[in-house]
Amino acid sequence: MSEVRFDDRVAVVTGAGGGLGRAHALLLASRGAKVVVNDLGGARDGDGAGGSNMADKVVDEIKAAGGEAVANYDGVDTYAGGENIIKTAVDAFGKVDIVIANAGILRDRAFHNLEEADWDKIFAVHVKGSFDVIQPAFRLMRQQNYGRIIVTTSNAGLYGNFGQANYSSAKTALLGLASTLELEGAKYNIKANVIAPVAASRLTEDVMPPAVLEKLLPEFVSPVVAYLVSEECQVSGNIFTAGGGYVGRAAIVESKGAVLPGITIEAVRDNIDKISDMTGAEEFSNAFDEVSKRLATATAAS
Repeated sequence: MSEVRFDDRVAVVTGAGGGLGRAHALLLASRGAKVVVNDLGGARDGDGAGGSNMADKVVDEIKAAGGEAVANYDGVDTYAGGENIIKTAVDAFGKVDIVIANAGILRDRAFHNLEEADWDKIFAVHVKGSFDVIQPAFRLMRQQNYGRIIVTTSNAGLYGNFGQANYSSAKTALLGLASTLELEGAKYNIKANVIAPVAASRLTEDVMPPAVLEKLLPEFVSPVVAYLVSEECQVSGNIFTAGGGYVGRAAIVESKGAVLPGITIEAVRDNIDKISDMTGAEEFSNAFDEVSKRLATATAAS
């Protein structure tokens, strides 16, 4: 079987100083990609900046193995930072083919204790941070008619998690971003997908037991990400879950529902089981298709 390669491809990986980002960067470089290793080096909660040490170490690892890489130390939570991350790639390697928006922080609190600053910082890094880096790259990808994008959600974003109202909300927001990137990028051979990883990292090191973390190495997620950003991948707009060797696909689906002419509160009450029945649930490619089909069904029944 032929090997999936990234020769002459330029990849930007944010939050690549450790954990998942480091594993993504090392794997892509080992298959021929030129990599921008971005990491602010800050604390897990996003405070401060730890300097260049984390990004530099990964660059050194890549170069020691015969690969090509440069470091970038900008934060993703400002547009100037995102632009400079992409500029680093263009200045060093002439273009950008791949963006893996992986940078993330945690500020976990039960909802009733959550402070505004905790909410704002999480959204600044995860949601705005993805926008800040992806948009300048997306513009270049349109010009070259090629691009591969990964945004990073979480099972907390898919299903919620106690104490993570800010984090889960931000991670859910990224699903909408990726779906729209898929639609707007299709004409330009830009594929955008979502990864929901479960892996040992500084974000999870004190959340899960050591015995569990040993089975959740970041290296078990990176092959999924690498395939999704490869030229061979023609899948776009999908959500993939990965961890410990397991890989799955998640999707937002909608029930067949019920048409209720002259709808009343009582009609909703009396039909709630039919409305909620997920038998034959459907997945839609975009918002317009969903509205069109549901309205057509309602019109035909009226």
